[in-house]
Amino acid sequence: MKKAAIIGAGIGGLAAAHELEKQGYEVTIYEKGKNAGGLAGGFYHENWDWSVEFFYHHWFQSDKAILNLMKELGLRDKVRFFRPKTVMYHQGGFSPLDSAGAVLTFPGFSFFEKMRFGFVTVYIRYLANWHTLENCTAHAWLLKYYGEKIYRINFEPMLHGKFGEYYQQVPMSWFWARFKARSSMLGTYVGGFQAFFDDFVKKLIEKDVSIQFNSSVEKIAQYAGNKVTVQVNNQEILYDKVLVTTSPVSFAALTPDLPKEYKQKIFQSKSIGAIVLLLSITHPLSKEKYYWYNLPKSKEFPFLSLVEHTNFLSPDNFGGNHLLYCGDYLPPDHEYFNLSKEELIDRFTPSLQKINRDFKKDWIKESWLFKQSYAQPIPFLNHSKNILGIKTPLKNVFLITMSQVYPWDRGTNYAVELVEKSLDEILTED
Repeated sequence: MKKAAIIGAGIGGLAAAHELEKQGYEVTIYEKGKNAGGLAGGFYHENWDWSVEFFYHHWFQSDKAILNLMKELGLRDKVRFFRPKTVMYHQGGFSPLDSAGAVLTFPGFSFFEKMRFGFVTVYIRYLANWHTLENCTAHAWLLKYYGEKIYRINFEPMLHGKFGEYYQQVPMSWFWARFKARSSMLGTYVGGFQAFFDDFVKKLIEKDVSIQFNSSVEKIAQYAGNKVTVQVNNQEILYDKVLVTTSPVSFAALTPDLPKEYKQKIFQSKSIGAIVLLLSITHPLSKEKYYWYNLPKSKEFPFLSLVEHTNFLSPDNFGGNHLLYCGDYLPPDHEYFNLSKEELIDRFTPSLQKINRDFKKDWIKESWLFKQSYAQPIPFLNHSKNILGIKTPLKNVFLITMSQVYPWDRGTNYAVELVEKSLDEILTED
């Protein structure tokens, strides 16, 4: 039986293990953490019935790859879809802007601007082709076709908040993908995303897939006869195929034999990190039961997104507590990465009080801070020409990461889709 090693137990690694096991491979997954899930994973609390994600996640109704995978695993009946309220900050208040009806009632746009918003959005969603859009920036395209006012109110804060100094360089193809596939109905898994990953792991173990948690791979190297060695805990193990599902930079660190030119391509790519402050509070922040707040990142709101998780899922799942995410995308050298959760709470409290003037720090029962230096690849013009391929310079060593799902945004669905599309390429390499 041929042997395959997979580095990383995120959704890409688990999906790859599932596919290779079906092809008759003896599969081993190495995961440096204690649980599966990666960036989409979560944690449990003794007083909760459900897990909670480290970085807020959900599925869309259009996420066919992940939903079909769950159907194949016999887990599809545990998926639940809801339609929570998403709002945008405008002139001191919050208004919905997540549907055609919401656009018609949005106070910031004139009747002509509302019609323009609708026609341009229909063009992006149903007529535009992303290949023709990747040679112009989202900044220039949105400004031209939506107009100054719509762009400044709606799109510029989103782009600037997510990509910082690079926001005027991101291609319109990336923005097209957000309109093309997203739905207002959002999905989750009974028990939370971590419950899904735990169930997925159980299904793989039933198929004799070996999953080694708390196992950091130290080195990957070519071996005679197109075999590959994986060094773990100072032991070298021989494999026929090795799939790496960590970041490209981590892959470069594991493989000293990579050509210099290939490594240069890895290190020339750009990405941003993410921080999330999660608060368990005694009262709901929003009396209107808003779920997702799009904020104009500024001194007034020093973070990008506010997500009231318990306006998406019932507080009863979390011991009656209300859960609130304060999230931001930031360069890895940003000061937030060096601040404690207490310091960030001090920074963010005035903003929470602008949303609910009754909010006080003594509402906070517990808090958690999660940081990730590699959370979002940054695409540039004609980005499809610069994406690393699945095949690497090392024979039978393959790279599968979220940097390769472009033009789609990172997400569990596109990781599964990438694995499925890459399977023939992986299997046919001698």
